[in-house]
Amino acid sequence: MTKRAGILVAVGATVAGLVTAAPSTASAPSTVSADAGTPAPRAAAPLTWTSCGTKSYPRLQCATVRAPLDHDNPSGMPVTLALSRIPHTAKTSQGPLLVNPGGPGGSGLSMAGFVASALPAKLAAQYDVIGFDPRGVGKSTPALNCLPKYFAPVRPDSVPDSYAAERTARNRAASFAAACGEKHGDLLPYMDTVSAAKDLDVIRRALGARQINYFGYSYGTYLGAVYAKLFPERVRRLVLDSVVDPDGVWYEDNLAQDHAFDARHKAFAAWVAKNDATYRLGKDPARVEAAWYGMRDAVKKHPAAGRVGPGELEDTFLPGGYYDGYWPRLAEAFAAYVNDNNQEALATAYDDFAAVDQAGENGYSVYTAVQCRDAGWPRSWSTWRNDTWQAHRKSPFMTWNNTWYNAPCATWPVEPLEPVQVGNDAIPPALIFQATDDAATPYEGGVTMSRRLEGSGLVVEQGGGNHGITLSGNGCLDAHLVRYLTDGSLPAGSGSGAEAVCDALPEPKAAPAAKAKANTRGSALHGLLGFRG
Repeated sequence: MTKRAGILVAVGATVAGLVTAAPSTASAPSTVSADAGTPAPRAAAPLTWTSCGTKSYPRLQCATVRAPLDHDNPSGMPVTLALSRIPHTAKTSQGPLLVNPGGPGGSGLSMAGFVASALPAKLAAQYDVIGFDPRGVGKSTPALNCLPKYFAPVRPDSVPDSYAAERTARNRAASFAAACGEKHGDLLPYMDTVSAAKDLDVIRRALGARQINYFGYSYGTYLGAVYAKLFPERVRRLVLDSVVDPDGVWYEDNLAQDHAFDARHKAFAAWVAKNDATYRLGKDPARVEAAWYGMRDAVKKHPAAGRVGPGELEDTFLPGGYYDGYWPRLAEAFAAYVNDNNQEALATAYDDFAAVDQAGENGYSVYTAVQCRDAGWPRSWSTWRNDTWQAHRKSPFMTWNNTWYNAPCATWPVEPLEPVQVGNDAIPPALIFQATDDAATPYEGGVTMSRRLEGSGLVVEQGGGNHGITLSGNGCLDAHLVRYLTDGSLPAGSGSGAEAVCDALPEPKAAPAAKAKANTRGSALHGLLGFRG
């Protein structure tokens, strides 16, 4: 859940920093359901929308809505949810389309502008595209920040080489959990996906809509599925892209990530080897991978530029597992360090891809709060240790790093809930997108979710390894999305276990990163999607 300055700059200024025009009160339009043909009810207290346009999304508007911290006690302490929207302009509206970039802990305010601009203009004009910061996130209040500077470099090596090193890392994770309980103890019992899903229904009522349309990436797929389970009659259309396995929430899902990210790291090494003329790191993928681990050993002894140790190095290259558009930039830094001992190149890549700012601290605090509360985690550290070493022996790239990222859950100060069983036959057919080689949400999750949501359509990107695949430059995938959002149409079926299969986009060219022809839409999307979920 880091916020990478260099990546976000490519997206344009975010909502947080722009000048707001004079307030203008505008209630949500009296929408007409294309399915039912009846007017949706108006909100009792119309939202007040103000201009918060950015250079990239000048039509963006913002508002806030209050929700109960504890939905079982509506008159108790409230939270404030920050909203954004691109309003519809067509004569007939298909209602609100709520969009979420994942996390948990990802800010969704800029997502409204991105989705509205990435969809065909005629289709986008039919929706009020609504972004939101979930409870605890970003501009929503109160916002969590459990332990500032927790990720300040240089952290201890993620792979413990002794019992004492492991104990140090365990104590560090436990200190984060304790700090969260001390600072946000009144909030933590209500930081969970069910509460966030109930917030969505508060937003729906504030918008004056009888039903919502929902489009979520990554963790946002689980949030959408939970909302659909709680409020099936309120779901009109449901799009899930890069899908969380609902049967693995959350410990088992993270173990699956360990192996999938290692496979993507090997794919990166193979791409570097294919482009040896550019990077001069060897033509054999195994040799390239060995060079990467040699670099890891070197920065363990002497952190690059005094701030990139092995944990920071893993964090820097982890985004390449989410999006291959980052590979040229990462390969340049890799080659510069190995071939020329250019430590500043590696440190700059760390600053761009992995350094954690205040927004990243907020995102990680929410990530842990939600994942630790949503479901049970092992309380016996021997389970964590044994499972991690077993996975590490096969998949060493980020297994221990991922364990420490989630280790606060081993001593979390709030008891966990039972995970929601998202099986559902009471909603309209959903549309699900999944890449076969996705590392953050492995392929099996998309298959499982499609089985849990009866009548849904699964669209597979064959050979794709990116996380977040629609509105990212693949015309085949986007055509299915557009048809579904236009009239609810699902693919007819391919007889291959999925309703449709699309080829993945080509791998990036190995041109110098500064001169490479960028996939502008893909870069914009992946600048908004949070890492780790």
